Amino acid sequence: MERKQMSPLEELRHSTAHILAAAVLRLWPDTRLDIGPPTDTGFYYDFDSSTRFTPEDLEKIEAEMNNIIRENQAFVRSEVTREEAIAYFTDRNQPYKVSRVGDIPAGEPISFYQNGEFIDLCAGTHLRYTKQVKAFKLLSIAGAYHRGDEKNAQLQRIYGTAFPSKTELQEYLTMMEEARKRDHRKIGKEMGLFTFDTDQVGPGLPLWLPKGTAMVEELERLAKETEFAAGYQRVRTPHLAKESLYLTSGHLPYYKESMYPPMEFEEDEGGEKVKYYLKAMNCPHHHKIFDAEPRSYRDLPLRLAEYGACYRYEKSGELMGLMRVRSMQMNDAHIYCTEDQFGQEFRAVNEMYLKYFEIFGIKKYLMRLSTHDPEKLGQKFVDEPVLWKKTEEMVRRVLVESGINFVEVPNEAAFYGPKIDVQVWSAIGREFTLATNQVDFAVPARFGLVYTTRENTRETPLCIHRAPLGTHERFIGFLIEHFAGDFPMWLAPEQVRVLAITDEQSEYANHINQSLRQAGFRSTSDHHKDNIGGKIRRGRMDRVPYLLIIGNKEVESGTVTVRSRLNGEEGAFYFDSFMERLHGERSQRKLTVQL
Repeated sequence: MERKQMSPLEELRHSTAHILAAAVLRLWPDTRLDIGPPTDTGFYYDFDSSTRFTPEDLEKIEAEMNNIIRENQAFVRSEVTREEAIAYFTDRNQPYKVSRVGDIPAGEPISFYQNGEFIDLCAGTHLRYTKQVKAFKLLSIAGAYHRGDEKNAQLQRIYGTAFPSKTELQEYLTMMEEARKRDHRKIGKEMGLFTFDTDQVGPGLPLWLPKGTAMVEELERLAKETEFAAGYQRVRTPHLAKESLYLTSGHLPYYKESMYPPMEFEEDEGGEKVKYYLKAMNCPHHHKIFDAEPRSYRDLPLRLAEYGACYRYEKSGELMGLMRVRSMQMNDAHIYCTEDQFGQEFRAVNEMYLKYFEIFGIKKYLMRLSTHDPEKLGQKFVDEPVLWKKTEEMVRRVLVESGINFVEVPNEAAFYGPKIDVQVWSAIGREFTLATNQVDFAVPARFGLVYTTRENTRETPLCIHRAPLGTHERFIGFLIEHFAGDFPMWLAPEQVRVLAITDEQSEYANHINQSLRQAGFRSTSDHHKDNIGGKIRRGRMDRVPYLLIIGNKEVESGTVTVRSRLNGEEGAFYFDSFMERLHGERSQRKLTVQL
């Protein structure tokens, strides 16, 4: 069992997970344990218990955890043989632990950690004493399949978090409470952006309602304008392809579990059956487009962009609103370039990210440079050690020279090259993985992609995979939380609502509404019979950026009284003047919100 030295925060959370398991066993001794690792935001532990845990049980568990902490138990490590480990957990009816012992490669040490009467299979590391846990909180209970496989038993997962101080814990809990208020599933339903029909359409397959579709189209318009100005060419590819395409790319061997099962057809009557797969990624299709014509150095860099629909069979337990889905619209592009062009192209992609951050008011971000593990070449990573070292250094140099905020993460690269995962923080400080920027030095060669050099030789291009806006689904989920549904006017699903005080002003109100719609604004009229106060309250609840109030005074003067979400009552404006304001906000994509 490989012993990994954890960070102080990871040690704290890992130790608290052990305290959680010890407390559960004290309260329900027949519980069977699986695993309890630290996470980026806390920890969890998976349990198989005849007792169905409730939120009230979390309070009892916390109380017992506090008892264990007060006992100031020492965390003691010991090494055992494989046979001793299996015998220990078999005697105590802990089959999941026996199974986990089997995961440890031959020759690696097997270690136990003990605190008080509790002993767990664990590589460590841990705190020295339980009393070093100063601030923790159990957060929720969820279902989780053993090893993440739906064919296995469903366990109960208890999530928690721990921090070095009570102040830090309270700040985190406050942020999480705000996040619950901003939950994209709740706000998305309130605003009528999207829905799911698990019975007949299927889980993880979102249906975009008209208002949500408006947002999707605005994001696509932004990407198309940005990419056109940057020299990208748009392409379109089918939603499925033959098995041979994904065998050539290498995706099937590496990603088959995340792809939908194949459809098998006879190409011709009496002919051989051919398997087709739903597209899980756009890159193999784009490689075929590159290969459709002879290419020379004069054609490079060649930037091919597509909002391609992809389908991935995410496990049902991992589906979560728009954040984890099975069908997605991906803001994808592939840049084919020479080695000399790579630095400038990679830098330009990163600059595109920074432009988007400014548009959406994203102030905190981090680029995670994921590199390979030399010991896993030929298994998890393409066996090209020289190219791995070379391309990782190229990416690292670009990041350093650009002054980009980044960290390196080993053993998380794509199978075909190093990648950057873009981490962003929402307005309330919650972290999201937004998008990726990847280098591919292997797959173009598998497809035989070449270009003619200035010296009339043939070389394989490098390929940069990039998706600055990720997928519509995940990005809109992020934006809902980031803005709490109060989107900038240019992005809002309903931009303007016209409110007539009485039926007497309906004709003028309809004229205003139609003028806005003819100018391309998403405008509506409120024809409800309640008073103007009720109409204003409804507009605010629906998060409409601008409410235009029409009374007799406005009809006579050709004005509109403007009430904005940001500033409240703004007074009367001539309609033409207000239209100019809207055009300016839309064309400049102004951030007309309070973050």
